[in-house]
Amino acid sequence: MLNFIYWPISAVLWFWHWLLSLVMDPAWGITWILAIVLLTWTLKALMVKPTVSQIRSSRKMQEIQPKVQEIRAKYGKDQARAAQEMQKVYKESGVRPMAGCLPVLVQIPMFIGLFHVLRSFDRTVSVAGGIGHPSGEPMSIEANANTANYIFKPELVQQFLDAKIFGVPLVTNLRLNSPLVEGVTTTTQAAFIIVPMIAVIVVLMHFNARMSLNRQEKRRAQGKTSAPQGQNAEMMQQQMAMMSKMMLWVMPAMLIFSGFIWPIGLLFYMLSNTVWTFFQTRIIYGKMDREEEEEEAAKIEAKRTTAPKPGARKKDNRTKKQRKNDN
Repeated sequence: MLNFIYWPISAVLWFWHWLLSLVMDPAWGITWILAIVLLTWTLKALMVKPTVSQIRSSRKMQEIQPKVQEIRAKYGKDQARAAQEMQKVYKESGVRPMAGCLPVLVQIPMFIGLFHVLRSFDRTVSVAGGIGHPSGEPMSIEANANTANYIFKPELVQQFLDAKIFGVPLVTNLRLNSPLVEGVTTTTQAAFIIVPMIAVIVVLMHFNARMSLNRQEKRRAQGKTSAPQGQNAEMMQQQMAMMSKMMLWVMPAMLIFSGFIWPIGLLFYMLSNTVWTFFQTRIIYGKMDREEEEEEAAKIEAKRTTAPKPGARKKDNRTKKQRKNDN
């Protein structure tokens, strides 16, 4: 059903593996790991522009919140009129509310596609269908090795299955539930690689969430964003607090508890994703803060240049007839 996502993602992974194979052994585990990292960063790079647009849109939404609150207070009982007036405000301010949702909506199918392609190298595991595996009975080791994985021919599928890091296959997870790793590695060997990776990813996820939340609190303290107002203000505050806790603690904790099912190859995707997010967030927030400072400076300069000079006569724009009638 999602082949239109799976095929392009597998093609990007194939391209990076082919390119790296020009200078590295294509069968090395590090070659496949770097291909996964570069695939992840390619997808993240495609999302930079929509992410910047999302942050700009969110900032404009915060700037027009006083007008929005005013409209809600004025037309509280007339929802249709309130919506109409808010659309006018959005249009005048150049705000597109749906722009804030675009990066999230686009990243979901990208993640599903990447997850599916990487897990579909090993179809010997019994699962109930869904993300990463087709429904039905698992394949035998021989059938799996002789079946293509989208753009990857059977010989490349087998090459990925044989790829190892520190002697542990990339398809290994802490459960060791794949027939492909029986007798090849042990739980201790797998844990030596997987546990530190999960720890690093969890810490980075927490830091990324903390960075965003700290910026929101700083902007609120500076008066650049307003707290929720109106009759639902308390409920909205509670929802925001709950979301903050989820970002800081619940999401990292979910990875800790689910990490045992993640193969090493997919953990390298998670690691490269969180590393990119860490640096991208710092760079983009710095860029947005500079833009905001420049806009504020431009507004101050515009007020200064348009203000009347001290002692200057105020220009009377009335017509002669208006002045005569006023007298």
